[in-house]
Amino acid sequence: MTTPAKNRPNKNTICLWYDGTALDAATFYAQTFPDSAVTAVHHAPGDYPDGKQGDVLTVEFTVLGIPCIGLNGGPVFKHSEAFSFQVSTEDQAETDRLWNAIVDNDGQESECGWCKDKWGLSWQITPRALIEAYTGSDPAAAKRAFDAMMTMRKIDIAAIEAAVRGD
Repeated sequence: MTTPAKNRPNKNTICLWYDGTALDAATFYAQTFPDSAVTAVHHAPGDYPDGKQGDVLTVEFTVLGIPCIGLNGGPVFKHSEAFSFQVSTEDQAETDRLWNAIVDNDGQESECGWCKDKWGLSWQITPRALIEAYTGSDPAAAKRAFDAMMTMRKIDIAAIEAAVRGD
């Protein structure tokens, strides 16, 4: 894997639209997720429809190694569940830590391991045990795991494993 040349953008970068809060969001992600950082902050060289010269216009950051740009584009567009980050977790402690970091920072719980951060961006906090359970070779166990997941907000790995066993 090669590193992009300095001042040369990545071939593919996720651009996320914010209403003046891109730096706050990027800073939160960098503090919450491993392999994440704010890498550059760029200020507007002139006035624009939803900001003034000198305001933070874009923020370059990574989330779990994925390159992103936060664009302070104004209130016109909002995030929706049509886009989400799916974060695979190794155990209940990591699942709880990430879920709680998002929800406890003015986020919202949703269903089946989904939550939304305070900026409206959706996250799927998905334990590997869940993926293995519902994609496993035993259709009955997969259905039990899937049915258990459908009743949850934050995923409970022990309950998924019990469902797989048929407990």
